[in-house]
Amino acid sequence: MNTKVALSKGEIMATSTKPKPKAKSKPKAKTKRKSPKKTLVIVESPAKAKTIEKYLGRSYKVVASKGHVRDLPKSKMGVDIDHDYEPHYISIRGKGDTIKELRSAAKKAKKVYLAADPDREGESIAWHLQHILDLDPNDDNRVVFNEITKDAVKESFKHPRNIDMNLVDAQQARRILDRLVGYSISPLLWQKVKKGLSAGRVQSIALWLIIEREKAIKNFTPEEYWSIDSEFKKGRSKFKAAFYGVNGKKKDLPNNEAVQAILKQLDPKGDFDITKVTRRERKRQPQPPFTTSTMQQEANRKLNFRTRKTMMAAQQLYEGINIGKEGSQGLITYMRTDSTRISVIAKHEASKFLHEEYGEEYAATKPIKGKLPEGAQDAHEAIRPTSVFRTPASLKKYLTRDQFRLYQMVWSRFLASQMTPAIMDTMAVTIEQNNVIFKANGSKMKFDGFLKVYGDTKEKDNLLPDLETGDVVSLVKNNPDQHFTQPPARYSEATLIKALEEKGVGRPSTYSPTIDTIQRRYYVKEVGRRFEPTELGEIVNKIIVEYFPDVVNIDFTANLEGKLDQVEEGKENWIKLVDTFYKPFSDEVESATKNMEKVQIKDEPAGFNCDICGAPMVIKMGRYGKFNACSRFPDCRNTKPIVKEIGVICPKCHEGQVIERKSRKNRIFYGCSRFPDCDFVSWDKPIGRDCPKDGHFLVEKRVKGGTQVVCPNGDYEEPAQK
Repeated sequence: MNTKVALSKGEIMATSTKPKPKAKSKPKAKTKRKSPKKTLVIVESPAKAKTIEKYLGRSYKVVASKGHVRDLPKSKMGVDIDHDYEPHYISIRGKGDTIKELRSAAKKAKKVYLAADPDREGESIAWHLQHILDLDPNDDNRVVFNEITKDAVKESFKHPRNIDMNLVDAQQARRILDRLVGYSISPLLWQKVKKGLSAGRVQSIALWLIIEREKAIKNFTPEEYWSIDSEFKKGRSKFKAAFYGVNGKKKDLPNNEAVQAILKQLDPKGDFDITKVTRRERKRQPQPPFTTSTMQQEANRKLNFRTRKTMMAAQQLYEGINIGKEGSQGLITYMRTDSTRISVIAKHEASKFLHEEYGEEYAATKPIKGKLPEGAQDAHEAIRPTSVFRTPASLKKYLTRDQFRLYQMVWSRFLASQMTPAIMDTMAVTIEQNNVIFKANGSKMKFDGFLKVYGDTKEKDNLLPDLETGDVVSLVKNNPDQHFTQPPARYSEATLIKALEEKGVGRPSTYSPTIDTIQRRYYVKEVGRRFEPTELGEIVNKIIVEYFPDVVNIDFTANLEGKLDQVEEGKENWIKLVDTFYKPFSDEVESATKNMEKVQIKDEPAGFNCDICGAPMVIKMGRYGKFNACSRFPDCRNTKPIVKEIGVICPKCHEGQVIERKSRKNRIFYGCSRFPDCDFVSWDKPIGRDCPKDGHFLVEKRVKGGTQVVCPNGDYEEPAQK
């Protein structure tokens, strides 16, 4: 029993006794996995960084410096003239956070590569980055590529190099020269003329060219001359010929008397002899691919693009566009270049494309067989598509209108440069009677060649009848016509860039900012897409021509540009170059400071009084042109725009007058005098008549060679008027 009790107690004890808790084991400390260090690549723009990072993969981190990080200070000269023109660089205001981020990323990186653009400016950016990040100057950390494609980018990282100090010195020399000129002349202009003015090496020459052209136009005396365009007939076939000369020699027709003398020699009812027929095959060669300046000129001429717009669209195409499955791709090569050279690989690809798409007769060369030689890209190529197989049509849906139009032009021009010439069958005919000579020229397209993809217009055939030496033809009619010689045309953006380039002034990167500056300072204004100098521009030009002749001396400036190229090639010392320029220039600055008189820009009376205080209103010169202001300024700040009535009642409210106004960019437009009560505006000039078809007001549009009255809705137009 006791046993049972004991057992039962034991059982009870056994069941009620709690098991000893196990000793808690300490949780194992998680070992942080160190992420492997990445290779840092620094480029200029975020768009470029995004494209390149995709190509390089996970082990690379690509960041953007967003342009320059250091520059000369804005508040002072920043050049130590007494100590070999040593520049005093400072971090650019607003770039503090970017520099901080770059330093942080560089410290964490396994290696740092500097992949700025492949030119002087890009080399300078890389050098400044090397300085602020405290990188080893002897390290091979500079990579360059002419196009942002996977192959080109990866290939460039196989061949890193040192920073090229010759390129850096060339950029420094240009920057210091521009600083010395700008910061020496500009304060003088502020003192003697008005605040906010500036002068520079390239902009002063651009202004001088525009003013010299204006002088030539004003001094131009038209000269009379005549032509005789005649119509002849052989059988039923009529053709045109022009008067050439008399007795085997070319003769000018200065006046109507000379024309009448020729007509008296002719027997209009008699036969005319075909004395010579020359048949020839003429080849028209394609143009080379684009450089920066030719692209800017052609985009201005063909697409009506301003230089700034062209460069913006080109930058976007170069840095990378998202094209669907392929992701972000650089579509054109580097857009700042003065080279027309094409890489071997690009030539091969173009040849392959032409053989496949158009046939071998259109391809200038055969595709290369076997392994291609190296050198697919370098820093001195023309502007071309990165792959000719990316046709404009295939990319249209991914591009903006501006991007597409520019890409189409670049693509077509490059492809055309690799094509065979166009071939024309030409025929030159000499027609004579009584020793009076007429000439006729005919042509027929035999083979279109490169014109298949790139031509201004489709060349029209000018067919002549089948004529042979000894044939006779009859005169249908003579058309004597009076003409006058025309003055030279004012510069457009395209022709100004061409002139600067031909004269060796400036470089691809300088044309766009130069044209912007002379317009922003109101030295020139644009009228009908042509530059006219303003009164202010003429005053500034006169001062610079008188006191700083070397600044506007084209030969001197072109020679300076050549010397900068020599610095780039390591053939010229940049300090010596700057010194050669500055010593005589500093004497000119000293002389100007002493002798230059203050220029008074007198205010013209506006012809009415201020409606606030009653004082006379005057015409003042402002940033965007002339305007009316109170003569009691600053006590009275009343201003009014200068408006010009065109004698047409507003077609919207039928109460106010249509007046000519100017936009901030100095472009003329038309609005209602009752603005803001009436918001009528039109870029084209209303003429005060309504469209006979839909009742909309008609406008006068500028067309080639004159003006034309049209309906803005596009359903009515009148013949163009000269």
